[in-house]
Amino acid sequence: MSAAPESAPLDLRSATLSYGERTVWSGLDLRLARGEFLTVLGPNGSGKTSLLRTILGLQPLTSGALSIMGRPARRGSRDVGYIPQQRLIDPATPVRARDLVRMGIDGDRWGPGRRSHRARVDELLASVGASAYADAPLGLLSGGEQQRVRIAQALATQPAILLCDEPLLSLDLRHQHEVTALIDQTRRATGTAVVFVTHEINPVLPYTDRVLYLAPAGHAVGSPDDVLTSTHLSTLYGTPVEVLRSQGRVIIVGGDDDHHHHPDEADS
Repeated sequence: MSAAPESAPLDLRSATLSYGERTVWSGLDLRLARGEFLTVLGPNGSGKTSLLRTILGLQPLTSGALSIMGRPARRGSRDVGYIPQQRLIDPATPVRARDLVRMGIDGDRWGPGRRSHRARVDELLASVGASAYADAPLGLLSGGEQQRVRIAQALATQPAILLCDEPLLSLDLRHQHEVTALIDQTRRATGTAVVFVTHEINPVLPYTDRVLYLAPAGHAVGSPDDVLTSTHLSTLYGTPVEVLRSQGRVIIVGGDDDHHHHPDEADS
């Protein structure tokens, strides 16, 4: 008797999402393997953030099916880790780095934590190189340091899938590379699959296994070399788009020229 197939961290089948008369994307089939790094690209309004909301159990599909490790998506699933878009934190905020990570373990229950939780927090902070500022107020940390702490928090439940919503916003080039390398290192060590939403492909290109490109005229899934071509993107945009490659970088010209450089809209 053959073994049952292993449940996928994410399995989307004929998935469609609409808001009223407007269909954001339709007929989306996507099955992520354990430890896979998927980069999600597309212009504002193409449904990148909406995709994350469906995986988080916050937005039901209009039709089709979505499962996380073989189970329907649900709000608060410990199988899903989430790194939100970076927000400015008031320097006067008393929350320390370790407090934020502990919330990833036991939710919003404040007060003295169990000794085992403290050890787990220390372990998580060490895994992302943040031990040195474990007791520092979050508002006093640099953008790169804050993102390390957010990654530690997102990994607290040992999730099967890690959702990254524009985690490189407001970071300089050095910190962009540090954060992407850290996420890559983590998924290789833990087998956690990564869904990485971004406007800028180049910092994550070396780590990307597949690309999901959401565009006005449809979507495409495949390797970066297969999807990021002039022919393919021109079809997805319904207008001429040129893809240039230089010294390992990808430059997309046409369509929405700036879509891979600027922050996403709230309901994109």
